[in-house]
Amino acid sequence: MVHVGIGYDVHALVAGRKLILGGVEIPHTKGLDGHSDADALMHAICDAILGAIGEVDIGHFFPNTDVRWKGAPSKVFLEEAARQVSKQGGKLVNVDATVIAQAPKIFPHIATMKKNIAAALGVPEKKVGIKATTNEKLGFAGREEGIAAMAVAGVDLPE
Repeated sequence: MVHVGIGYDVHALVAGRKLILGGVEIPHTKGLDGHSDADALMHAICDAILGAIGEVDIGHFFPNTDVRWKGAPSKVFLEEAARQVSKQGGKLVNVDATVIAQAPKIFPHIATMKKNIAAALGVPEKKVGIKATTNEKLGFAGREEGIAAMAVAGVDLPE
């Protein structure tokens, strides 16, 4: 039976940090603030997968109070989400995600993001969908104060 989960993450844009999304370092004047590499895209996907299997969110697996995760690459979190799916005898059906950012342009990096995410999850790239949109200059994303991502994941679990 296919179970569906949804994930959402947001991080503030700040000076002095690299901008990492989908495991790709994107040239920009600011980066995302967070305990790990603050990859909002991978974090949203991780939560979607964990939700699909009825698990708690990323913060319970990788708390921002634990120094082990300081500056950690978020692919580690996706690898653990995939391990949790396998542990339950499940199989990832697909992941679909959207990045919400006024700037920089995300589209030129999507192919590499898909490759990175698929590799971390151990699935073919065709099972990973990524889109990007602006916020039409509205709200925190429109004012370039932060970047958000949302994701859904389908996981086939045994009855």
